[in-house]
Amino acid sequence: MSDAITADGTPASGARVANPWLIALVVSLATFMEVLDTTIANVALRYISGGLAVSADEASWVVTTYLVSNAIILVASSFIAKRYGRRRFYLLCLATFTIASLCCGLAWNLESLLIFRMIQGFAGGGMVPISQSILADSFPPSKRSQAFALFGVAVVVAPVVGPTLGGYLSDNFSWHWCFLINGPVGLFAFILVYFLVDEPDSLRQERARMRRQGVRFDIVGFLLVATFLGALELVLDRGQTEDWFGSNFIIAATAICIAAFLLAIPWLMKTANPVVDLRLLAGRQFGSCFIVMLATGAILIATTQFIPQVLQQNFGYTATWAGLALSPGGLVTMFMMFVAGRISNKFQPKYLIAIGTAIIAAAMYDMTRLNADLNFGFFVWSRIYLGLGLPLIFIPMTAASYDGLRPDQTDQASALINAARNTGGSIGVAIASNVLAHREQWHQSRLVEHIIPSDPTYNHTLQGATQYFAHRGTGAIDAQSQAMAWIGQQVQTQASYLAYIDVFHTLMWLSLAVLPLAFILRKIDLGEGSGHQGGH
Repeated sequence: MSDAITADGTPASGARVANPWLIALVVSLATFMEVLDTTIANVALRYISGGLAVSADEASWVVTTYLVSNAIILVASSFIAKRYGRRRFYLLCLATFTIASLCCGLAWNLESLLIFRMIQGFAGGGMVPISQSILADSFPPSKRSQAFALFGVAVVVAPVVGPTLGGYLSDNFSWHWCFLINGPVGLFAFILVYFLVDEPDSLRQERARMRRQGVRFDIVGFLLVATFLGALELVLDRGQTEDWFGSNFIIAATAICIAAFLLAIPWLMKTANPVVDLRLLAGRQFGSCFIVMLATGAILIATTQFIPQVLQQNFGYTATWAGLALSPGGLVTMFMMFVAGRISNKFQPKYLIAIGTAIIAAAMYDMTRLNADLNFGFFVWSRIYLGLGLPLIFIPMTAASYDGLRPDQTDQASALINAARNTGGSIGVAIASNVLAHREQWHQSRLVEHIIPSDPTYNHTLQGATQYFAHRGTGAIDAQSQAMAWIGQQVQTQASYLAYIDVFHTLMWLSLAVLPLAFILRKIDLGEGSGHQGGH
């Protein structure tokens, strides 16, 4: 049980007395700001490319560097927080993130932007898991699900708001403001965290014990895990751009990733104070939650990226309107977070997770009705359906992942769960990108097979299109050329629609694949006395 708040909700000895809901609001605000930056730059890349006079491929490294540095620091955040102080580390990360954000907005060339973006990723990666640990220790077990609901709003809604806000700022002001807006928010959050957040006695005692025993940072384990995660992020994020294993860069990154993974496992299992406690992942409860979070992150980030993409490429929406299509779903998600937080104390997590997963699978199946005649409302409702299911997974799963853990394991658990969400997001985007590219080529090849003079449908369409252009004043020869070009364009468009349908089918099957894991979770005590007791 947390030392900051006892089971009946009263402050424990040595804990600073502060309204836990105010603490939850502050750390969730900081988390919202950090998670927002994982997607806000995506829609601004073409503006960054033009503003800094670089290619679109070079500009995309703005996203890659953030994801890689974010993943690397996640694994070290638990030890650093325990060894040097959670509050001190959190404030350092928050201040660094805010300053780096301002520097990103003021960057004078691509190189400086990438350096500041990397620093921003390091600071943000350390901030999010500590936010979750602060919440776990600020609330009694019976209120923890409601606290995680507020945190969940930040984690799940921020990626949705990112494209909307980024598109609006880029369309109407400048891409610089995608980063500059973090300045006042970060300063405000820093001041409140400084005065409100304290550490429980258990962490102070743990820090004193580590100092007495001379516990050192597992630098070898950190380098191995950081290399594995960093290389994995590079492969996932750059694979489609670099033509996967047709690129020596991707082959080398994959080899480094595999080698680091194979070396990390024996090292982490035998060392006394590993940077990552693999035994957590081996447990039925936490291991299942970890896999579910991987899939949840994959579906959340993949849909957040590909729905605006199809709206801009196939329906001609601006970045702002493409983002706005996701906004109502974000509001529904926000509402459902608090609903899920309330009912999580009444129903077992396994049942809520199963229902949420089924809803998401149904939402992905609904998206397979994609066609050229759809209006704005279809995409709004598709995101609303998704928004109904995500909180039913996120809140119960987050609460279940802490069940059976000791207080000194909460930082480690938070780091691993957030690493799963980040890595899952990259995996989801990589899978969706790969499916989209290959299936679009496949569908185009199949459709082109019917564009032959002997095909009656092709001849009928060609004649009709030729007459249409001829009636608009075009000469006979030019009218036929325009008709053939129009047919070719229609083939490409239809191949694109069919490929996106395959993407949503894939995400649907991914959701269904993790559904059985919900029933693997053990039942937890939903009463006032539930907490971190018990084995794992």
